[in-house]
Amino acid sequence: MTYKIDTISQAEYPVVVEVWEASVRATHQFLREEDIAYFKPLILNEYLKAVQLRCVRNEVKEIIGFMGVEGGHLEMLFVHPAYRGMGIGKSLLTYSIQELNVNKVDVNEQNEQAVEFYNYVGFKTVRRSERDATGKPYPILHMELKV
Repeated sequence: MTYKIDTISQAEYPVVVEVWEASVRATHQFLREEDIAYFKPLILNEYLKAVQLRCVRNEVKEIIGFMGVEGGHLEMLFVHPAYRGMGIGKSLLTYSIQELNVNKVDVNEQNEQAVEFYNYVGFKTVRRSERDATGKPYPILHMELKV
């Protein structure tokens, strides 16, 4: 199924953060509670403003999945757990590649489902970092699209 990709207003950022948190809690079991508390205000107040945001909405126009892109780099892609496995992530990723020229993504190595997802659509690991961009001990796989 293909989903309509929509824009996100700044007034919707709190909802986007709710989707982010629900998704992270479902897929990032390696994160500690204090990590989620650390990232949450950064996402709301900094990260969302630094990227081109796009989303998929449900039938009542609620955001159920979103992505953020900056300079050909997919900075974030999260789908609410109630909507996982329905093609929303793939629709967002396909749009990002075709319309926003995405060819790079960084993925938490411990998020095995995400690593498999990006491998499946053609991304390959080109480098690994022991720590994430904030210096936390979560290894990151730097992936590039290999067509």
